Amino acid sequence: MQQQSWWSKFIFYLNIVFTVATFVAYTLPFLAPKAFPFLSVLTLVLPFFLMVNFLFFLYWLLQLKRQMLLSGILLLLGISFLNRFYKFSETNLPEEPTDIKLMSYNVRLFNLYEWLPNDDVPFQISNLLLDEQPDILCLQDYSPNEDVNVNMFKYKTVKLEGDRLKFGQAIYSKFRIVNSGEIEFPNSYNSVIYADIVKDKDTLRVYSMHLESVKISADINQEMDEKRSKFIFNNISKAFSQQQNQSELIKEHYASCHYPKIICGDMNNSAFSYVYRTIKGDLKDAFEEAGTGFGKSYNYKYYPARIDYIFVENTIDVKQFTSLDYFIQSDHFPQLARLKINSTTNL
Repeated sequence: MQQQSWWSKFIFYLNIVFTVATFVAYTLPFLAPKAFPFLSVLTLVLPFFLMVNFLFFLYWLLQLKRQMLLSGILLLLGISFLNRFYKFSETNLPEEPTDIKLMSYNVRLFNLYEWLPNDDVPFQISNLLLDEQPDILCLQDYSPNEDVNVNMFKYKTVKLEGDRLKFGQAIYSKFRIVNSGEIEFPNSYNSVIYADIVKDKDTLRVYSMHLESVKISADINQEMDEKRSKFIFNNISKAFSQQQNQSELIKEHYASCHYPKIICGDMNNSAFSYVYRTIKGDLKDAFEEAGTGFGKSYNYKYYPARIDYIFVENTIDVKQFTSLDYFIQSDHFPQLARLKINSTTNL
């Protein structure tokens, strides 16, 4: 009996530690990463904290102990975070001729440096476009490649950097582009491009974003030591501070746009971060609206990372959302949404 009592006290102590850490992580979307670079890293492990607290809740519940209230109340307080992490049901409304199909995809330079053993990545991506037939295509980590078939798109806007190697972003559209531009980020090769696209009488603005990378390989099997762990931690802290500036520039820019807006692309941060909260604002997260499962968008082997997003104006219905996590032709997965614009904006 005494040993069981000691064990219960130890488990409850661990429960309290994880509860405090989780509660701190809850506050991080409201705290600027520049002010708390150490704490901001916790946003990456919040899903793990949620799962651990759920296990604590079950442990105490099965014993009918009141200690279950600690994690139980914490999970209730974080119900909105749970919805960003996992969706139990999806939305798939009937297709209509007025729907717009949008794809966002970080293509990792179409495997230019042969990170993947596949030698037919451009061909596979071309086939995907032919199969899915998106009306609007936003590409991050883009590099011109004549083997990628984008002939289905009549209009495009492309922004490239570099001398010998050209890289950047591109927006392709089957509908007319009447205006385009860029949001430049200081001291960074990353940026946002946008296009004003006209379909029938509707005009919408589409932003394609690529925020600062944390520069961590998708191969988490690499041996970790103290030196490498410190290097990774410093990279994350620095990147999150840069992303804070970048997210604020994006929000300031789109706040002055009166067209229905779509913001998509590679945010390089979690849905539990200050950066996510800043960019999303009052917009809708397409995964939360119509997705299912984890919405995994980055190819970590043992962690369902969601760092790519499609945000839409409240006047736009998300009728379907899919993360094509079977399509391994990059370190990211294509994000696909079927949308309906409810408001009409005349040119």
